[in-house]
Amino acid sequence: MKVVILAGGLGTRLAEETQVKPKPMVEIGGRPILWHIMKSYAHYGFNEFMPALGYKGEFIKDYFLNFSHISKDFTIELKSRKIENVTEVQEDWKVHLIDTGKDSMTGGRIFKLKEQLKNEETFMVTYGDGLCDINISKLLEFHKSHKKIATVTAVRPPARFGALEIREGKVTDFHEKPQVGEGWINGGFFIFNKEIFNYLTDESTILEKEPLEKLAKAGELMAYQHNGFWHCMDTIRDRDTLEKMWSIGEAPWKVWK
Repeated sequence: MKVVILAGGLGTRLAEETQVKPKPMVEIGGRPILWHIMKSYAHYGFNEFMPALGYKGEFIKDYFLNFSHISKDFTIELKSRKIENVTEVQEDWKVHLIDTGKDSMTGGRIFKLKEQLKNEETFMVTYGDGLCDINISKLLEFHKSHKKIATVTAVRPPARFGALEIREGKVTDFHEKPQVGEGWINGGFFIFNKEIFNYLTDESTILEKEPLEKLAKAGELMAYQHNGFWHCMDTIRDRDTLEKMWSIGEAPWKVWK
């Protein structure tokens, strides 16, 4: 089953990074967040990917063109100019890099993949900036069980702000807002049947607006409720939070060995 990764947005709230690279190429632990997402899917046996490229898509193309080289450690002896390959890391992935346009919206990027997905009864879609410890196999089981056109993964947003209790100008209590108190939001990690293309019109289609709204009204959109870890990388603070998790060995999304 093919996995579409929406990897073409501008990432304006990460401008410090995205002025020079697309958002999916921002690194966590020395690897692009795109790599982390793909490793999660591959862990469950889904290893055919379709990154839908747009803004600075050439960076993602270059990354995969040179993947076999940048996944290796090298010893360099400057005197003799000898370069020796020491270790090699290979991924059993098939990656279709498709330019879906700099200005396409989320639904528009999927719309532009219609020809490449014409033989797929069902396919997966996710954003290029979200990490999750979701069990993809169970997500697929859920989708197959309800026989509707679309499944969206519902998640709890992480706490972003400390809650203050104030009395007469003094802070009497400070605590992080609990994640479970924030309600459910769209966490990505979609599964769609091919009928989704009946709800996509052109490159300007925003998936999260008319298509999903119409599917919901028609009773064709189901939610897989995930109570585990989920975190998107919208800001520099998000990047730093994820980087810290990785560096101390507490990255919940790392489900692979």
